[in-house]
Order: sequence, then structure tokens, then C-alpha cells
Amino acid sequence: MKLLKPFLCSVLTLALLGLGACGGSRAQSQEQTESQPSPERKAAPFSADSAYSYVVAQVQMGPRTPRSEAHTRCARWIEDKLRSWGYTVTLQRFEGKDYYGKAAEGTNIIATLQPEAKDRLLLMAHWDTRQVADQDASSSAQSQPILGADDGASGVAVLLELARQEALQPSGKALDFVFFDLEDGGRGGDDDSWCLGAQHWAKQPHRAGYTARYGILLDMVGAQGARFYWETASKQFARPLLSALWQTAAQLGWGGYFVQADGSAMTDDHIPVIRELGIPSVDIINYDPTRPTGFGSHWHTQQDDLNIISIETLRAVGETVATTLRDEL
Repeated sequence: MKLLKPFLCSVLTLALLGLGACGGSRAQSQEQTESQPSPERKAAPFSADSAYSYVVAQVQMGPRTPRSEAHTRCARWIEDKLRSWGYTVTLQRFEGKDYYGKAAEGTNIIATLQPEAKDRLLLMAHWDTRQVADQDASSSAQSQPILGADDGASGVAVLLELARQEALQPSGKALDFVFFDLEDGGRGGDDDSWCLGAQHWAKQPHRAGYTARYGILLDMVGAQGARFYWETASKQFARPLLSALWQTAAQLGWGGYFVQADGSAMTDDHIPVIRELGIPSVDIINYDPTRPTGFGSHWHTQQDDLNIISIETLRAVGETVATTLRDEL
């Protein structure tokens, strides 16, 4: 995928998940649902300006690709942020491969405030960036890594701000924040080459017997004009959570971003989590089936830089997730 590969969902994955045949990237029915008028809700605390500053910090490091200095710096930066807010942080090292098939060490970063609580909620994003701009219109740019302001940095930024707010004003919920590595080094036609960090963690969690009631994955959640449709596996395996998130968005005034209609089946970090651990998980991802590729025009190109980031989009996603976590779960 970019990390998701709507056109490349494998028969094996679909069989394991019970999703049926892939049938291209567009779902068979759009099933548009009209939202009933709802009273306005007060959003839970979330600073979009703070989230934006975290996007900027990551982009300024450069592409966070395997074996690069920026990759090492970013892992340390995420860890330091979480520890400074009082989180227990676990670094899970694992062996994987990069886009070119070369050996690469990955690091999953897991943070929690209440490690002993049983009723847990899981929040996820990937922090690495793609080594090639394979969708760029310029052939000379296609072999260069992307900055990943949206594809990588935005999900991390929203997760970090959610973690910061939770430390400042605890909700009492037992939350785990997992930042996956080596997500975006996959190749077309090889589903197993994507989401390596999530695959590893789902098979070997940081704690034996780990489980959570629900999971929420954030992927490409910061671009101007973003649209978040219902992802297929999310709808099938975590429909109550999906409904709560999209309804909360509508009540907060963010219904223009969270479109209540079918999108596509994605190969993304939530799939191993559902498949291996049985945790019902929702993928909030910028994918609009009416676009040529479904993704934004900046996807896997050199245009995935700070110019594409919208503070309002970050706010829409952050407030929606924060409010759902505090009020609905």
C-alpha cells in the first residue's frame, strides 16, 4: 500500500478475515447513511496547533527511512516525548526488510500509563516513511524517499497529542499507544511486504496474552481535503466503534471529513491486529473512492510535505478520536 494497498488485498488475507472477494478498490455498495440531527457536543481536549508542531518536527528530520539518521532520531524523539509525559515505554526491536529487500532493523514504540489494567484501548499509527516516491509524476523523483508529512508524520502527531492530553487530564481509561515501524516499505503484488512492524507486534505483543477491547489506527490524517470513508475490515469487525467515531464526528461538526459511506478494503496495520489478536479495530485513513487512486494526489510523491498539511484536518481527527474515547468507550 502506501501502507494500504486497496488494489492488492490478497485472497489469503480476505479469506482469513472473511471479507469475500476483493473486486477492485471500490466497495460494492456505497450505502450512504443520512445522519439524524443531533445536539452539538463539546469536544474533548485536543490542541491541533500542538499536533501540527509534531508534524513539523518530524518533517524537519528528513525522511524517516530504515537505517537513516532521521529514522534513529525520530525513534528517540517519540520515546523521549512519551517518557516526559510519564508513560511506561517499551521499545520492541525486530528484524525486517526495506523496500529494496535489504535487511533492516525496525523499532515498535509502545507506551502506556496503566499497564496492569485489564480493559484496554489501543491507539496505533506508523512512524516510518517510504523509501521511494513511486507515484510521483516526475520519473527522476520516483527513486527518492518522501518526507511523509501526511503519510507517517500526521498519524504520529495526532497520537502524540492524544497521549499528551491524556497525561494532562487523565480519562481513567487504560490506553496503549503503539507506533509501528517498517510499515511503508512494501511492493505491489506482495501483501506480506507491508506493515512489518504491525505483523511482528501482532504475533509477538510486548506483553504475553495482550488484548484490548478496541483499536483505532490513524493513517494519513492531516491533509487538506481529506476524506475518511468506512474501511471494509473496520466495518466488518468493529462496526460499533466505527459507528461511534463517525457519529461523534458529525455531532462535532466534522461530518464533511468523516463520510458515512463505504470506502475500500485496506492492507494496513490494523489487519494483523485483527487477524492475529482478534482486536476489533478501525482504520481512519484518507481514502476517497471517487478519486483516481483513492488516495490524495500527494500520496507516495514528493508533494507529501508540509504544504499539504491542514491544521483543521488534524483537529477534526484529533477531536473525534479524543471525544469518542472519553465519552463512548
